Amino acid sequence: MKYSSQAIFKQHLKPGGRGEFEAPPAGLFFLADIFMDKPLRLLHTSDWHLGRALCGRRRLAEFAAFLDWLVETIDREKVDVLAVAGDVFDSSAPSAQIQSLYYRFLGRVALETDCGQAVIIAGNHDSPALLAAPGAILRALDIHVVGWVEPDLRNEIFLLKDPSGGPRLIVAAVPYPRDRDLRESEAGESAGDKERKLIEAIERHYREAGRLAGELRDSLKVGAPLLAMGHLFAAGGLTVEGDGVRSLYVGALGQVPASIFPDSFNYVALGHLHQPQVVGGNPSRRYSGAPLAHSFSEAGRPKSVTLVDFLPGGSSISQVPVPVFQRLESLKGDWDQLSTALDRLREEEAEAWLEIEYEGIEIIGDLRERVREKTSGTALEVLRVRDTRLTDRALAENQDGETLKELDEMEVFRRCLKAHQVPAEQQPELEAAYGEILTTLKEERPAGDEILTGSPAGETDG
Repeated sequence: MKYSSQAIFKQHLKPGGRGEFEAPPAGLFFLADIFMDKPLRLLHTSDWHLGRALCGRRRLAEFAAFLDWLVETIDREKVDVLAVAGDVFDSSAPSAQIQSLYYRFLGRVALETDCGQAVIIAGNHDSPALLAAPGAILRALDIHVVGWVEPDLRNEIFLLKDPSGGPRLIVAAVPYPRDRDLRESEAGESAGDKERKLIEAIERHYREAGRLAGELRDSLKVGAPLLAMGHLFAAGGLTVEGDGVRSLYVGALGQVPASIFPDSFNYVALGHLHQPQVVGGNPSRRYSGAPLAHSFSEAGRPKSVTLVDFLPGGSSISQVPVPVFQRLESLKGDWDQLSTALDRLREEEAEAWLEIEYEGIEIIGDLRERVREKTSGTALEVLRVRDTRLTDRALAENQDGETLKELDEMEVFRRCLKAHQVPAEQQPELEAAYGEILTTLKEERPAGDEILTGSPAGETDG
């Protein structure tokens, strides 16, 4: 039985907990203009953020376990093509150990599975040069990497072939669209002008990519699905607290409309947002979401990778749940609630990293000591303890006592504007310009550097 994409969306998209939306269930088909002789299975994933720390804690074992699982999944699910939609690494200068994990993974996919090809694009966290540097070697394994927007867009279009040499898939691999790669800045531009012109440039880029991909398919005179890839923020996308997406896009790239993706693409594989979701009500345009929890705000949220089956006359989409390799627990409440939750975890003999947020009215001066006593002798590791009552009181009554750890970059800037009595009507444009500066710094800073705040590595980036 076949369903239109709009019908699936209307029937199955519904509000869930914490602002989530339910994805279309596995096995339902949406109509698409695909004329092909052989089925094709694609695995879409993104936002691995290899090398990202959590409250200063390194996660090498967790990343290794995920990549091992992904190799096994690719093999078990008989995946033909792997698409990684950006943010492979968490910084522009990942450690040697992290890079070793990544290249070991690619080697295993090529040598230990029947996955014929992989296409990888850079995200805003990746170094385009570092990611693309081994491109010539990887192409020998039929692994294609695009680090930056190419001056000649034909270099972003790939024809993937099946083992018999026939056309399998045509890919328009568009990496994270940096402003400087897409257009020339003009003197006197306002922040609003820059954002509008950049969105227009992105739309032109995808339109041209769709045209080139379509012409290539027409020239083959054989049916092959068209896949587009991207790493950006589509309008209406749902973010997760702590993923850094909102702060990254204050006054910078903004949100691009879902309409920028031409209808000629049979599937659009997106990265950047950590929550799996469809774009613009169309199940064939979607974010795979991050496969690992990168902050405590993502604790307990289901993680997955996306399987797309291209079939003669249509496609089906399903999600493969990713196991939890490192359990995270965010405990909030007054002391009685926290104590009960800690006792429960202790009785379960749970192995987990904990975030403790005290929200009670009573002032507890020995909060850390109480938590340490509750977790002593267990496999529970407390990575962060917060007394939100003290923080809220400080923010409300005594801002002089704040530390930079309690403020984000934009809040510091807003207070500077207020302190210097900048007129209210001028503040939005100044904030937008400052947000653009932050975006550039976050794209280009070396690993481990932080901007303005003194937060531990892994707490501020998304």
